[in-house]
Amino acid sequence: MFQFFQKRLREYLAARRIQRTRLVTKDGRCNIEFGNVRYRNRFVLLMDFWTTFVEIRWRFVLLMFITSFAGSWFLFGLLWYWIAKSNGDLRWQDPPQNHTRCVDNVHGLTTAFLYSLETQTTIGYGGRAITDYCGGAVTLLIVQSILGAVINCFLCGVILAKISLPKKRAKTITFSEMAVICPKRDSLCLRIRVANLRKTLLIGSQIYGKLLRTTVTTDGETIILDQVNIDFVVDAGKDNLFFVCPLTLTHVIDKASPFFEMAVDTLHMQEFELVVFLDGTAESTSSSCQVRTSFIPLEIQWGYNFLPIISRTKEGKYRVDFSNFSKTVPVATAHCAYCFHNEKGHHHHHQHTGVENQGFEVIDIHDQLDGTKM
Repeated sequence: MFQFFQKRLREYLAARRIQRTRLVTKDGRCNIEFGNVRYRNRFVLLMDFWTTFVEIRWRFVLLMFITSFAGSWFLFGLLWYWIAKSNGDLRWQDPPQNHTRCVDNVHGLTTAFLYSLETQTTIGYGGRAITDYCGGAVTLLIVQSILGAVINCFLCGVILAKISLPKKRAKTITFSEMAVICPKRDSLCLRIRVANLRKTLLIGSQIYGKLLRTTVTTDGETIILDQVNIDFVVDAGKDNLFFVCPLTLTHVIDKASPFFEMAVDTLHMQEFELVVFLDGTAESTSSSCQVRTSFIPLEIQWGYNFLPIISRTKEGKYRVDFSNFSKTVPVATAHCAYCFHNEKGHHHHHQHTGVENQGFEVIDIHDQLDGTKM
């Protein structure tokens, strides 16, 4: 039992260490913070107040929603109390019987607060109403009505904008947990699987990648987070994808690829982070969104390929089995990219039955290979 918990603790600490060292998390968030920012630069965030309010956390939006309304009700309640006091309307001032009030039935702080709330929310219970005796009360009524409408429109706009943020659409795009390196059509390729969990399409989808690593130039300069472009394609190209079913992104490892110098026994000793981006426009809202994830060397399997997940039912419908979305199966693969391109006999590999599923045959992929790996 102790060894079991010790193993779990080591796995947890290793996962936390990996989470801290990567720039982009698996769900697309950037692990970066800014330090020593001048106060005047922080003030610029308030100048762009709309973006600031839209991007803050929900807990602060709800707090701002509550404090804005309750605070304005209380502030104007104090003003109504001051007007009533100035006119001698309060109960402790003992007004005469023929006294004309500025607001009927406002004779204390509580009733002033209730009248402020009823005025700003346009609720009329019939008990308290303004008279035409006090000009200041009429002016205050106009000011509170306008300010209440502004607060209502602004906060409702912030909440609506946060609900409809394009990044929420990005949550329904998922990448495979692992990337694989295997032969594909006489080329050694790095492959990643991506799926759209909604039936609505992403219009004009584009895919690309960045390899982040620390490099040292010939002049001895150390470049942290040096970015190298990684081109990804699918069978139909890399732009304007028909993203109706899961796609497998492919990067050909040729002499121009940064993966060309790597091998199966040196891959996991490398220090890099592969960040993959998918840009598109949501079909239902016409809003642009970007999905991103990252892979570190420990999340790249050399000599594996993805299991098929698309099949055709007997009724003629196409079925996607997401239980095998990230599952992989070992395939015969060259030891390194140089071996694959230069040594005879490494240009071909053995096919496992059903891995490609080229004819979209009716298959039961749960009963396929026993050597699958997540």
